[in-house]
Amino acid sequence: MVIRIQVHIANDDPIVLEVEELPCPESQYVMGINPVRRDGKDVPYVLQEVNQILIPWWRINFIQVLPGEEAEDVLTFVRE
Repeated sequence: MVIRIQVHIANDDPIVLEVEELPCPESQYVMGINPVRRDGKDVPYVLQEVNQILIPWWRINFIQVLPGEEAEDVLTFVRE
């Protein structure tokens, strides 16, 4: 299952990555595929032919887990 995360990098705009599992705090880096900006545009410092990147933990401020397809299918009851 692919998980989409938003990585907030120090002194740069956040980027969105797809990962197979959530990053482990003991690892030295976060590895993800298909890096894009929040608005879907290409990341300027990543070559277009690159689809997998490694970001060292010391460059990351925090990570947000974006809602997946399962979360969008949740039914809510609205009183009319």
